[in-house]
Amino acid sequence: MLKVTETQEINFSKELIAQFDEMVQRYPQGKQKSALLPILHAVQAEYGWLSPSAMDNVAEYLNIQPIEVYEVATFYTMFFLQPQGKYVLEVCRTGPCQLVGADKIMDHLEKKLGVKEGEVTKDGLFSWRGVECLAACGMAPVLQIGPDYTYYENLTADKLDTLIEELKKK
Repeated sequence: MLKVTETQEINFSKELIAQFDEMVQRYPQGKQKSALLPILHAVQAEYGWLSPSAMDNVAEYLNIQPIEVYEVATFYTMFFLQPQGKYVLEVCRTGPCQLVGADKIMDHLEKKLGVKEGEVTKDGLFSWRGVECLAACGMAPVLQIGPDYTYYENLTADKLDTLIEELKKK
């Protein structure tokens, strides 16, 4: 994953453009905008988040207005609009998870990592946030960790500490 600052100009690689071309070909002629979601996923996988420059370049590639890209990127919570840590820890914060301690897990994360929700640790390794339903209510509280979005269920503060220490060693 390439590191990109908020003001850095983005120039997509030939390989990434080739991925875009393949995605656009999946849709009928004149309907290239249909490839917007997979293209945004590819950009985020490459850079870790969707910078304004990257979104502008996607709009140019698809021959659509930048606002059309921004509308989609801001609607879906799976897209990051600011730099994230190498590992993004997402805690389910909906009813069932809250009932069994998701709020305590989020409080513990804030203290353990020393950053508030949405911030990145100084070493660049971690960021965290509360998210909506992760569809594992029977195993709550639940955490998923990106970039590969592995689930961790029946979470406790001790399990979380062990997990964070393992990730630091990678």
